[in-house]
Amino acid sequence: MSTRIKTLNPETTSGPSKELFDSVQKKLGFIPNLIKVLGNSPATLQTYLSLSDLTASGNFSNKYREQLALAIAEENKCNYCLSAHTAIGKMNGLTEEQIKQSRRGLADDAKAQTGLEFAKIITANRGQVSDDDIKTIKAAGYNDSDILEIVLHVVSNTLTNYVNHIAQTEVDFPNVEAGTF
Repeated sequence: MSTRIKTLNPETTSGPSKELFDSVQKKLGFIPNLIKVLGNSPATLQTYLSLSDLTASGNFSNKYREQLALAIAEENKCNYCLSAHTAIGKMNGLTEEQIKQSRRGLADDAKAQTGLEFAKIITANRGQVSDDDIKTIKAAGYNDSDILEIVLHVVSNTLTNYVNHIAQTEVDFPNVEAGTF
C-alpha cells in the first residue's frame, strides 16, 4: 500500500520542515514516518510537536499518557498510532497486558481506568459527554485541570489518528492492528 500523502525524505527536505525534522532527529534519534508525512505542512507538524510538548508538561506521567494514547488510537482504529504507542508504552514501563488493557479502556487502578474510559467516551462521541460522565470522572479524583488535559490528549492523538487514516502512513514500528488483542 502506498501512502496517499507523500512521506518526505529528510535528506532532501529543506526549509521549516527540515528544521523540524532535525529537532525530531535530535530528540528521538530517528524520524518516524508520521513526522515525515506531517512535514508536508510545516504548520501542521509544528502544531503536532507543540501539542506533544504541552501534553508532556502536564499533570500526567509518561506511562499514563501512553495509556491514553493507546485507548484513543484503539477507539479511532489507528493502526499506526497503536503500533507506535505500543512500542513507546513498553519504553515507558507498560507491560504487554497493560497495553492490551489500555486499548480496551481498562487499567490496574480504578482512577486510571476511569480516565481511560472518559477519553474513549470523548473520542467516540466527539466531545459530547453527559453530566453523569463528568460526575463519574470527578468522583474518581480528577479535577477540572485533569479533565481538560484528557481533552488535550484526545485532540492531540485524534490529530495524528486522522492524519494517518487520510495519508495511509506506512507503519515503521512493529505492527499492531486495531481490534486485535
